[in-house]
Amino acid sequence: MQDQNSLIDPERLQRMADDGELQTLARTFFNRTCEYRYSYHFTWMGRPIIQYPADLVAMQEIIWRVQPDAIVETGIAHGGSLIFYASLLELIGGDRKVIGVDIEIRPHNRAAIEKHPMAHRIHMVEGSSVDPAVVKNVRELVAGKPKVIVALDSNHTRDHVLEELRAYEGLVRKGSYLVVFDTVIEDMPQHAFPQRTWGPGNNPKTAVHEFLRTNSRFVIDKEMNSKLLTTVCPDGYLRCVAD
Repeated sequence: MQDQNSLIDPERLQRMADDGELQTLARTFFNRTCEYRYSYHFTWMGRPIIQYPADLVAMQEIIWRVQPDAIVETGIAHGGSLIFYASLLELIGGDRKVIGVDIEIRPHNRAAIEKHPMAHRIHMVEGSSVDPAVVKNVRELVAGKPKVIVALDSNHTRDHVLEELRAYEGLVRKGSYLVVFDTVIEDMPQHAFPQRTWGPGNNPKTAVHEFLRTNSRFVIDKEMNSKLLTTVCPDGYLRCVAD
């Protein structure tokens, strides 16, 4: 779905996506940057955001296009993404909220988020994102809000992400997005995750592909796939095409 004010040339975008040499260079660049914890180099309005800049631009495009009443994010960490989403909702205006869910919200992170100028748009829920009580709480918090974006960025195992997808997909209506972060794990070398329970073959991308086999409400946003050369979300930008 191309914005009428966009300068994107679809043919040029497709040529870039089909450029095997460029794609290899981008993957090499991404893997090398991971050696330096590149995503940890950035903040948003004073809070560590732990995201790649291209994905922040992509999320901004989606948020402006959808104009959501609420954004649900699983995985809070230092709160940078919550602040990022809240600041965009602040610009849009109205009674819009960000709901952040994390199994453990560390006291110093909670304190920093709660004293931030964007705190009035943020509600935090502590608990497992797939705990039925937490899911029920989130559903109650977004009740009556027709346009919801969901971003999944917590435990990256296939089973956990698949459970999240099934738990939260009902919040997303036609025209909005369900975004799954760190699908790139599938495309990275096994040795990149020596002390993790996830890795190639067991990660958010494998969960996404399993989810889409039985759910026809969502499709992979091919434009996002094509234009983002350094992204943690390949195949992870899911656009809702049916209520």
